[in-house]
Amino acid sequence: MSKYTATVPELPDIVVYIEALTPRVVGRTLERLRLGNPFIIRTIEPAPNEFEGSRVMALRRMGKRIVFAFEGDRFMVVHLMIAGRFRWSDSTAAPAKIPGKIGLAAFDFPTGTLLLTEAGSKRRASIHLVRGAAGLVEFERGGLEVLDTDLASFAERLTRENHTVKRALTDPQIFSGIGNAYSDEILHAARLSPMKQTRTFTDAEIARLFDATVRTLDSWIERTRDEVGSKFPEKVTAFREGMAVHGRYGKPCPVCGSPVQRIVYAANECNYCATCQTGGKLLSDRALSRLLRDDWPRTLEELEKRKGKAE
Repeated sequence: MSKYTATVPELPDIVVYIEALTPRVVGRTLERLRLGNPFIIRTIEPAPNEFEGSRVMALRRMGKRIVFAFEGDRFMVVHLMIAGRFRWSDSTAAPAKIPGKIGLAAFDFPTGTLLLTEAGSKRRASIHLVRGAAGLVEFERGGLEVLDTDLASFAERLTRENHTVKRALTDPQIFSGIGNAYSDEILHAARLSPMKQTRTFTDAEIARLFDATVRTLDSWIERTRDEVGSKFPEKVTAFREGMAVHGRYGKPCPVCGSPVQRIVYAANECNYCATCQTGGKLLSDRALSRLLRDDWPRTLEELEKRKGKAE
């Protein structure tokens, strides 16, 4: 697992979270909202105690956020960010305790307790409490829901502006819910370079990308459902057994056997297979290519030769 790659829950993970939560909380009354860290609540009106004694009427996904709709036209918008996770306790005899260092909040229902935790020292997960559906507008990023669209709409959104396809897939204003992990998998399935500019795509490449996007997301939703079964998802991560390239730097591509490559940027990285996606060309890593300049290997063959000399 790379130190660069964040483990943000993405569309398939959020879908399965909602499916697991629905039978446990929808139609149930929130008896009590307990805060382990008051800063998890990022709004001041309505107050948290206004939600106590109210039923959850519905759940829905908004990008990578989960929206709890309560009676009385009130909404709770939860963004797990990088390290936020849900846990579920079936205990009804006594409410589950909020875990010490990582516990942010607890939602007590007649069916059990939903715990919100966040690993690490940075507190990025958030809860926004909203009154009225109009208050949800600020959380709408405008991204296209790729599992609910057609090829023409996908093509229009992809090529509306010129970006690298990696950027386009992960931009919540362009496509909804796709992050770093599944974009790597989508691009590998589509056999496309992550750095390819969207306005250079042919119709055939757009169709291939659209098909790969739908197949990849649907496949991982089904796989995650199968893994979870009737239980509550406890191991939500962007690093999944069976992924082709994401988080697999240096490991063999399952299609061709070439070592998976990476592009490091900021606190993240993009993983790809040079043989399957870039015609054997190594994409420039910002940090190393600046350091090595003319010594930067351009192809897998050149990289292997240099490795051989070093050994």
